[in-house]
Amino acid sequence: MSTLPNRPSTALLVVDVQVDVVAAAHDRDTVVSNIRSIVDRARAGGVPVVWVQDSLDGASGTPDWQIVPELAPAMGEPVVHKDHGDAFEATDLEQVLAAGGIGHLVVTGAQTDACIRSTIHGAFTRGYDVTLVGDAHTTEDHTAYGAPAPADVIAHTNLYWQHQDAPGRTASVVATADVTF
Repeated sequence: MSTLPNRPSTALLVVDVQVDVVAAAHDRDTVVSNIRSIVDRARAGGVPVVWVQDSLDGASGTPDWQIVPELAPAMGEPVVHKDHGDAFEATDLEQVLAAGGIGHLVVTGAQTDACIRSTIHGAFTRGYDVTLVGDAHTTEDHTAYGAPAPADVIAHTNLYWQHQDAPGRTASVVATADVTF
């Protein structure tokens, strides 16, 4: 549905699944495996896969900055580098998506309570339809700082995202097994 004219296509967005970002992530191996499954299905269906890579406060180019070894962008898949939580802020993500006629994003990655939340809201307010894959995003344990446990952060994000609405746009949450392209 999207409010973006002439943008009927869907893309898979993989946000910040980098070595250091997910090193201590909740249920890391399962989430990375789920993302791998979705990436494989997207590629098999000819759906664009767009990768987002955080600068990690100047760690660009270091081993910790790399996308996890279980995942790798294929030749020709765009990699968007960012310095802010919202992957649209001060990046070329909008231009990449516009060039592909993308109006619907299927979102996976890390950190649920930071870059995932910022990016899904950023996409939605910019007019995109946004599907969050409920078992393909994760975060670290920040309970020492007063945050809820990671499983609760993930569950709460999935809960409120499925109830987002705005004129001409849709927000939804699906499980990895239910992602279709």
